[in-house]
Amino acid sequence: MGERRVPYADPGRPDTRGPGGFLWWLVVAQWRQTTAGAVLGSLWMCGLILPPYLVARAVDDGIAARDPGALAVWTAALLASGAANAVLAWMRHRTMTLVRGDAMYRTVQVVVRHVARLGAEFPRRLSAGELASVQATDVVRIARAMTPTGPGVGAVAAYALTAVILVGISWLLAVVVLLGVPVMALAMGPLLSRLRGRESGYRDLQGGVTARAADIAAGLRVLLGIGGGAEFARRYRAESAALVAEGYRVGAITSWVIAVGAGLPAVFLAAVTWVAARLAAAGAITAGEVVAVYGYVAILIVPVGFLIEGADDIARGLVSAARVVEVLSVPVPDRPGTAPAPVGEPLVDPSGVRVRPGALTALVSTDPRPVVDRLAGYAPGALWGGVPLAEVADLRRRVLLADDSAYLFPGPLRAVLGGAPDPLPAIRAAAAEDVVDALPDGLDTLVENQGRTLSGGQRQRVRLARALLADPDVLVLVEPASAVDAHTEAAIGAGIAAYRAGRTTLLATTSPLLLRHADAVWFDGVEGTHDDLLALPAYRALVLR
Repeated sequence: MGERRVPYADPGRPDTRGPGGFLWWLVVAQWRQTTAGAVLGSLWMCGLILPPYLVARAVDDGIAARDPGALAVWTAALLASGAANAVLAWMRHRTMTLVRGDAMYRTVQVVVRHVARLGAEFPRRLSAGELASVQATDVVRIARAMTPTGPGVGAVAAYALTAVILVGISWLLAVVVLLGVPVMALAMGPLLSRLRGRESGYRDLQGGVTARAADIAAGLRVLLGIGGGAEFARRYRAESAALVAEGYRVGAITSWVIAVGAGLPAVFLAAVTWVAARLAAAGAITAGEVVAVYGYVAILIVPVGFLIEGADDIARGLVSAARVVEVLSVPVPDRPGTAPAPVGEPLVDPSGVRVRPGALTALVSTDPRPVVDRLAGYAPGALWGGVPLAEVADLRRRVLLADDSAYLFPGPLRAVLGGAPDPLPAIRAAAAEDVVDALPDGLDTLVENQGRTLSGGQRQRVRLARALLADPDVLVLVEPASAVDAHTEAAIGAGIAAYRAGRTTLLATTSPLLLRHADAVWFDGVEGTHDDLLALPAYRALVLR
């Protein structure tokens, strides 16, 4: 029973060498359940072959021989076999539901754990929309790809049993059946190959559209504010139309797969029945055997249908597994360093920017992100007291990068801010007293996910207060006052300088109201104060535009 309890303390290490390897890992990871599904599926499928034999015996031994006793015995056996197979069908379906559920939630668990290990690297390597598509669509298709491990194995067993039985009746019928099923499978091959290719293209477009929708939802206020809503809506409509068109192409191939999958078994049944009728007319087989042959082949349509459906599920599952493998293949940042954090030492970037210990240093640039990422330890190159940042122990606690992409979890505002005993000093430093005062229950007010009930400026100040309360050795702030008015911006500048006095702080901004509080400002490789650098035309044009 332990294998049915998900999530697992350890879901295992997935095979990320390819989509086929990942699906096989899901099978092996729950081998007891998949083995039980294969056994029950085989018993159920082979049980479907038994009634035609019993009917044939009832016809030959009971009806043709005019023996009521034999007819009653074979009829009772037929009822008993039907009841037994009904129980097997229930057990098979229940087991395969567990197998599919295990595969689905195990996939979710390994993906979520990998994304958690990626941490801040995740938004730099993957989009939230792509991850949402994986969790909403791909895990379901991967789960369905597990179905062939039960009925699929059973279908092969039933096919082999039918061939063996038919050899005892007529070698010609056995040859027709043995060759007919592989021919049907080969006929489906090109269609399934095309379907897999179309599914892959559709899945790529779907991920892009989902990512676009997530981006629009995340930045809707900004888009509307700068008049970009119409442009993004136009792009979304165009991408959605392309997705719909590709969906119709996938649907066209799927309809052929379904049509051929339903038509070929019927043609096969007609061909075998015609051969059996000819043999009966020639006296080679009995009337009961004709009935049995028809029953065997008619029942064989069930396993053949499962094989065709299973091939379709596997084709779709491989496409989805490829997307999961793509997510799981994103490399996790190197293991944490072990070097002690340098005390009283500057951070130095390859560009020449030097963040002095205990000082408020500002970085002015049209694109500060590369320097910020290096000085925050998200990209290699920066040194802290001569030690590469990646080698510093507990780096994420000591160096904190705070910007407007920082996530706001739902809960009481006090908890959103980190649960500090006395958050008011940081709230004042972030000029966020009015945010707290405007809430009905103050710090105990429930804040929705991503602070949706707050304005853009309020969310920005809440993020800033939370970053100040974290109190890292080095705090890196990126435009912490870009969404507020000038009066509040000036208050934030003074608040940051006072709250972080004596602590190392890097401020990436072009706001003169913030720059005037910096101890040192770096611009284009030149260090100076804000007033000194105003003498440079390029600096003056950037900060006073």
